[in-house]
Amino acid sequence: MSSRLQKALILPAKFADFVVAERPIGQPGRGFVLVKIHAAALNPVDQKIKDLGIFIDEFPGVAGIDAAGTIEAVGGGVTEFKEGDRVLYQGWGKPADRGTFQQYGLASVLGVAKIPDSLSFDQAATIPLGLGTAALGLYGKRDPKAERGGPAGLIAPWDEGGRGKFAGKPAVVIGGSSSVGQYAIQLAKLSGYDPIITTASAHNEAYCKAAGATHVVDYHKVPYSALPAAVAEIASSVPLVYDAISVADSQKASWVIAAPQGIVIVTLAPVVGKIGEEAEDGKRVFYTYGSVHAADNQEKGSI
Repeated sequence: MSSRLQKALILPAKFADFVVAERPIGQPGRGFVLVKIHAAALNPVDQKIKDLGIFIDEFPGVAGIDAAGTIEAVGGGVTEFKEGDRVLYQGWGKPADRGTFQQYGLASVLGVAKIPDSLSFDQAATIPLGLGTAALGLYGKRDPKAERGGPAGLIAPWDEGGRGKFAGKPAVVIGGSSSVGQYAIQLAKLSGYDPIITTASAHNEAYCKAAGATHVVDYHKVPYSALPAAVAEIASSVPLVYDAISVADSQKASWVIAAPQGIVIVTLAPVVGKIGEEAEDGKRVFYTYGSVHAADNQEKGSI
């Protein structure tokens, strides 16, 4: 298999522009599958890999995190998948064989799932990183020693006693129509949170409510500075805020919204709270990332 060539979107060197080139097709080792990629999603991190020179340090490299396709070959020890299965998976750019911006990619079975017939490849390719970021931020194993603050460590709805665990408790999701935000809403609903308040444009109100939001605040009319007051009119005490936007102003609003002992989950470097420490009123901030391959995420990240 390794003698065959494929087309790929290559990063020739750190900070270089992407170019289309040929590279060998990888061969799956133990615990891996080779996927013929039919669709690959674009994520903000892909641009950051190029512009900031992060995550990939071997060149030529291949970026891309999300993909969907059919299994071309299986490696040793793989029993849950077979050739021809329609799957989605979360890749990673180290080594280059695991990037998704190419025709064939190697995937660890830890991050592979079968696609139901109701989803197209295009639809399925948008799931892994967005869902992973939302789910790992909420339910990943809490590690007080984690440099980034790690996940919040809540009981997941798929764990024993987790479905509806937080019934009747309010939650706020900043950016409910974003890829991560809409998953955060769906997960909050499965966990029982109610009401679920989110921010989005009026155009996306129906979309957010279909995901499970009970209230949608139009960010075009209500700036972040006024958001805490708007939320207070709906819920007086909010124990959970998931900020899928995580710019400075949204984080500051999230911190004000969160009740004493509450948690704020951010997807960009926090400008509120202090990683690994409680504020005087017990609030905590958690800085999450959606890679299921990271050592501290594998326990909850395995699809």
